[in-house]
Order: sequence, then C-alpha cells, then structure tokens
Amino acid sequence: MIEVAPGRCEIGPCLFPLCFKSMKPSVFSRNFLLLALAVTLGAGRLVLWAKDRAEERPPLKLQLDAKPIDRDTCERVSYASVVKKTAPSVVYVFSSKKVRQQQAMAPFLEDPMFRRFFGVPGPGEIAPRESIQHGLGSGVIVTTNGYILTNNHVFDGADEVKVAVGEPRQEYQATVVGRDPKVDVAVLKIDATGLPAATLGDSDQLQVGDVVLAIGNPFGIGLTVTHGIVSAVGRGGLGIEDYEDFIQTDAPINPGNSGGALLDSQGRVVGINTAILSRSGGFNGVGFAIPINLARSLAEQLVRTGRVERGFLGINLQELTPDLAAQFGVAHGALITDVSPNTPAQKAGLKSGDIITRLNGAEVTDPRHLALTVGRLLPGVEVTVDYIRDGKSDTKRIRLAAQPATAAAAGENEGGSDKGVLNGVSVGDITPEARAELHIPRDLDGAIITGIDPASASARAGLREGDVITELDRQPVHNADEAVKKSEEIKGPKVIVRLWRNGFNHYAVVDESK
Repeated sequence: MIEVAPGRCEIGPCLFPLCFKSMKPSVFSRNFLLLALAVTLGAGRLVLWAKDRAEERPPLKLQLDAKPIDRDTCERVSYASVVKKTAPSVVYVFSSKKVRQQQAMAPFLEDPMFRRFFGVPGPGEIAPRESIQHGLGSGVIVTTNGYILTNNHVFDGADEVKVAVGEPRQEYQATVVGRDPKVDVAVLKIDATGLPAATLGDSDQLQVGDVVLAIGNPFGIGLTVTHGIVSAVGRGGLGIEDYEDFIQTDAPINPGNSGGALLDSQGRVVGINTAILSRSGGFNGVGFAIPINLARSLAEQLVRTGRVERGFLGINLQELTPDLAAQFGVAHGALITDVSPNTPAQKAGLKSGDIITRLNGAEVTDPRHLALTVGRLLPGVEVTVDYIRDGKSDTKRIRLAAQPATAAAAGENEGGSDKGVLNGVSVGDITPEARAELHIPRDLDGAIITGIDPASASARAGLREGDVITELDRQPVHNADEAVKKSEEIKGPKVIVRLWRNGFNHYAVVDESK
C-alpha cells in the first residue's frame, strides 16, 4: 500500500433595364413589375455570389489513375519506358537566402592597444558579412499550367525559389502557393503552360514488396533514377514530422532527392520522397516518402485557399500497451488521457479513460492512426466515434472544430507484492509550495508522490517523485489520505494509475506480481 509522507513540496447592379411609361396600370402590369424586380434582385445577388466564389483559386486539374497493379506478371527487363514517360514531370528546385554572419577577428587584432594604434574596429564594431546560402531539391509537376508539388523543407526560409524544367533546362521564377510544415508538403507555381504533368496513382493500394522507382536531383548532379521495393507502409513515430504515415523504401534516396517522385512499376506517382534514416549522412537502405493520396489532398487545399485546415476533437491520447489493453478489456484503440474544455469531445461527453475503437466505422488501431484520420478531415465535418467506457460500448456523433494547435500524449507501462498496491510509494497532499514549484494547475486534485523505492513495481512502471496521482483503478483521488485508503482496498496485483506530469496526464499499469 501507499505510505503517507509529510506534504512537500482560447441591391446589386441592375441587369434587367425596364421602361414602363407607356403601360397602363393594371393587375398584370403590377405583377409583371414585381416579377421583373425579383429577377433583377436575384441577378444582382448572383453576381455578388459569383464574385465571392472567384476569389478562391480554381481547383487543380490532376491526372489520376487508380487502376490496381498486376502483381502476377514476371519482373520487367527494363523500366526505360516508365522513366521516359514520367521523368519530364520531375523538376529541379533551387533556393537561396541571404545570411548575415559576424566576421571573425584575428587574435592579435583583439588587443585594444593595437586597434587604437592602427584604427582597427573592435569585435562589436565589425559589420556582419553577408553571404548567400543555396539549397537544392526536386519537385513534381502535377498540372499542365505549372503547379508543382514538393517538400516544404526544400526551400523553407528561402528568399528566392527557382525551378528548372526539362533537358536542356529551362529556368523559371517560382511562387510559393502554400505550405504545410506539419506534413512537409508545399506547392509552387511557375508561369508556364503545356507542361508534362505526372499521373498520380493510388498510394492506398501499395503493398510491401511492390517495385518502386525514385526520381530526383541528388547532390544537384541532374536527373537520377533508382530502383527498389516498398519496405513498409504506414510507417510513423519517427519524430520527423507532426503527422507521419510514410512509405518506406530501399530505393536509394540522397540529398537533393527531397520533393522528387516515388513511382510504381507503371510510372504513376505514389509518393513524394522526403527523408532518409542514416547514421553516416548517406543512404543506408531506409528512405521515406509521403503517400501521394495524403500529399494530393493537402495540395488541393493549399491551391484552393493557401492554407491547410484540420479537424479537431480536443483530446490527448495514449497508446494501449498490452497491460493497459488487458486492464481495459480491449484489443485495440486509442486511450483518452485528457479532454480539453470547450472542445467537440468535451461537449459530446467523452472522458479520460474512454477508449476510441472506431471512427466513421473504420477500426482505430492506435493514437497515431486516429490523429492522422481526424487530421485529414475538415472542420465542420460530423464523425461517428465508437468508444468503450467501463467495459461498455457506446457511439457518439461529433462535429469537428478547427485545429488550434497540436496535442500529444505519452505513455508508460509495466510495473513485488505486499498488502495492497503501489508498495514502496510515499505520497503527500499538494501544498501551495509544491503547486507553485511543479506548476500544478489550481483545479487539479490528487496526491503527489514524495518518494518511491527504485526497486518497486511502481518505479518499473514509470512512476516517479513529483508525479500527481489523480486516479487509482479508474476512481478519482483527491488527496493523500484517499490515495492510501484506495491503495489498501484494491486487491491487485495490477492497478491502473492515472498520473499528471509536466502538464500532461497519462496512464500506467503497475503490476505487483512482477
């Protein structure tokens, strides 16, 4: 059981000219006048409506091909025809920005007597030297009138962006239409027509083992094609971007390939090459591409409005470890650790401890999958959320809001045996001093951990000094005495503990049998 310790511690232009001077007043003429006036008013409103609609850019006219690949055919001897068809759609992206650097001073010039004698300025008196920093990457032409899909990091922070098309290269000044750093997608526009637009495939149909080609401008040497297979799909949790759903490939990708095309065996773009995993800085067989279905949906938003809007539920999530899944009695899902006030989730009645198992009928495998799915929906869209609370299933209809900021949750897991649970843990009440020192919110109740045996099951489960226990066995804890009492009553050997730490809540399973 827990031990007690001392307390420490958001009307239009007329389009219908009328002349009725020669008409005699009658019921017919009055009715006709009323009808004409109605038509005139309606036409005026139509003009205003059309003017408002014209402010949005016309939608992208993309070339799409979602036919499945024939995976039973023999391996090709050559991909020359595929490359010949798609390579002209891949462009070179060059960026530049001015960088101001403080000039270094020779050691002997730092002597003040020398400076006074020769009139040499001091370290703080030397004007910064201006230099030009260059970047290079690749891009994919997606429309014949000059829209280009690439990575945001290819030109992030640049003062000037240029695009070179074809061989021999024809250079254009590029305009940044929009960017989404959270996925690392951006859209450029060049003033050209009749360009060779790439055909976009369906990345949702990709399977591990499918042949892929990577085309880009590695190291700035020019158009280069590499060959490999799909090593994995749905890869995430790498910490590269906020939203990760990468295609992993062993087709060689190197610096300068970023923003280039990942093609299937029929020459359709299925991904935008983005990153590599490397200890040496060179390609080590692990490359990542953004699925074209995701990149395309973002590009369409960027072209239409210049920005990306994402749906928002207002919850923090934690992954279900095997222990947590067993305690909650579920096989899969995303565990809610926090519900933010005045958000769609809070208004719908979702609570911490609920486990979301399905969204719009599709199975939710983990928090990342749920965040990706919600993030691809627009604010205002109504979704169906299936969840489990206290072992019972329920469903709610929730209208998504606009996302104000990213939310994240972290998870802990694992966890001798004695009377009760949480043996080796000392707790105290949250004093004003502890609340101020640890920045504990005023409205947060619980018992603060003041000491913990490093050999205990609780320590192995990730509990530590300064954590605030807010729930034991999914029952609220308001103070130290309540925490001690509940720890004696719970039979164990396993207990679910809800903790507050550094501004976030999360769950841990403490197993006293280990």
